[in-house]
Amino acid sequence: MRWSRMFIPTLKDSPSDAENISHKLMLKGGYIRQLFAGAYSFLPLAQRSLLKITSIVREEMNRIGAQEILMPALNPIEIWDKTGRNDVMGDEMFRLKDRKERLLCLAPTHEEVVATIAAGEIRSYRELPQVWYQIQTKFRDEPRPRSGILRVREFLMKDSYTLAATEEQLDISYNRHAEAYKRILKRCGLDFIVVGASTGTMGGTASQEFMVLSDAGEDEVVFCPNCKYAANVEVAESILPEYSWQPMEKEEVYTPAKKSIEEVSEFLRIPPEQLVKSLVMVVDEKEFVMALVRGDRKLCEEKLKLHLGASNIRPAQDKEIEEALGVPAGFLGPYKMKKKIRIIADDGIEKDMPFATGANRVDYHIKGLRLSEIDGIEFADIREAETGDTCTRCGKRLKRIPTIEIGHIFKLGTKYSKALGANFLDENGESKPIIMGSYGIGIGRILAAAMELFADEAGTALPISIAPFEVIITPLNVTNPLILETAEKIYKELLEKNVDLIIDDRDIRAGSKFKDAELIGIPLRITVGEKSLASGKVEIFIRRDKKKIEVPKEKATDELLKLREEMFKELTP
Repeated sequence: MRWSRMFIPTLKDSPSDAENISHKLMLKGGYIRQLFAGAYSFLPLAQRSLLKITSIVREEMNRIGAQEILMPALNPIEIWDKTGRNDVMGDEMFRLKDRKERLLCLAPTHEEVVATIAAGEIRSYRELPQVWYQIQTKFRDEPRPRSGILRVREFLMKDSYTLAATEEQLDISYNRHAEAYKRILKRCGLDFIVVGASTGTMGGTASQEFMVLSDAGEDEVVFCPNCKYAANVEVAESILPEYSWQPMEKEEVYTPAKKSIEEVSEFLRIPPEQLVKSLVMVVDEKEFVMALVRGDRKLCEEKLKLHLGASNIRPAQDKEIEEALGVPAGFLGPYKMKKKIRIIADDGIEKDMPFATGANRVDYHIKGLRLSEIDGIEFADIREAETGDTCTRCGKRLKRIPTIEIGHIFKLGTKYSKALGANFLDENGESKPIIMGSYGIGIGRILAAAMELFADEAGTALPISIAPFEVIITPLNVTNPLILETAEKIYKELLEKNVDLIIDDRDIRAGSKFKDAELIGIPLRITVGEKSLASGKVEIFIRRDKKKIEVPKEKATDELLKLREEMFKELTP
């Protein structure tokens, strides 16, 4: 490939609206262009990298015996109604009508379609297990698309599905996918951790996420550097640091217009650790629940949802709170409630610790209340774990770190097969629902994560396995016959060795060529210039290490092939 014939619209400066490193680099390096919020065109460089990533993913899926299929992105809404996910997905799912007024959707995932296929085709345990996968465009109506291709409305994903007759078959498929994902990420050059995660709207009994540590990440993971425990903050367990609470007499206190934890803490001269937030949540749009968490902590809605066995929960609006409980938000509490509702307290609040909370009277709070005084209260871990908490496994301190989610695997169980009639006959002729698993990995997210991980002041240094080109040959002066002849000779030799490379045959300044090559992240560069050729040599530049090696021009091809082989070897699982 020749640079002069390619479409690589690099920019001198990063666009002002680019939010994170990968977004800036992909725009500046000519990888992507935005069509509208959350939808991007992938230009030649990006497409070359994405094809390499999909090739790696396809190889590893085939390695575990998965069969590639392709399912429609356009789905009838009826199958989503049967599983209840038409309601659960809410505004995140694109819905539309065809000319016959039939309601359709653009699928964000394909569990319903897989279960529908299985319901029509699978009859006997002898046909199980099955492992199907596809690499396809997905759609989600993100409320605020951001961070370049990390959070978009249209994205490329590999999603696979397993159909099993027994839990043992499911376990085998689940574990094989976990190993395949580790191989994929290793081959793509990413450092990653595997964490326990919530099953969320997917449902099921277990799930794991494959995360890359990055400040650009919007997911957060709680991690123990000592024992390597790791879990998404939505499910992470921890022990609160010891706190010596101060004694407090029980009394109602006038707190005019003081509603927030900060305001009440300052007014009552009580540390936030000894205040309790009383948060009213709406459960499945039909029930109010009060959640109690310590004043210095955040409620983890996902943990609360799991404890309640709910499909969804949300914070109640101020108007809903006042209508349901007769008290405005800011003065709520589990004390002398006008209407009894279910109360779940975080188990990190000591039962006998005197605390302050709303007194269920406008402009009043109660001091000295204890959880042990409240009848019918439930206890559960419903708080978010934080840096400095104690690890439940080894007793050391935890860290909370931002991450990019690359992959997510689920044990779905029989939720979808029961809803859509995907059954099979077992050895005894008894009809049973197929046990399903679901496994996703973001193709574009792999590229964006690599951009983030290997960025520097000049651009990025992509792993050789997913860079748009493995090698670039840079003749510094294409009008010099000797320089051009030497560069072309090396170019042809490497092409014959099946090296994926580009020659920068543009008649521009050497500095501009170097800047472009380093910006877009090509791992190896051969520079052919007058100075080095005068001594019969060319220069090999290793982008990641910023290391320069001069070699005889006759040995340039062999030396580069050795370096290339070493780089690929480093990425071999």
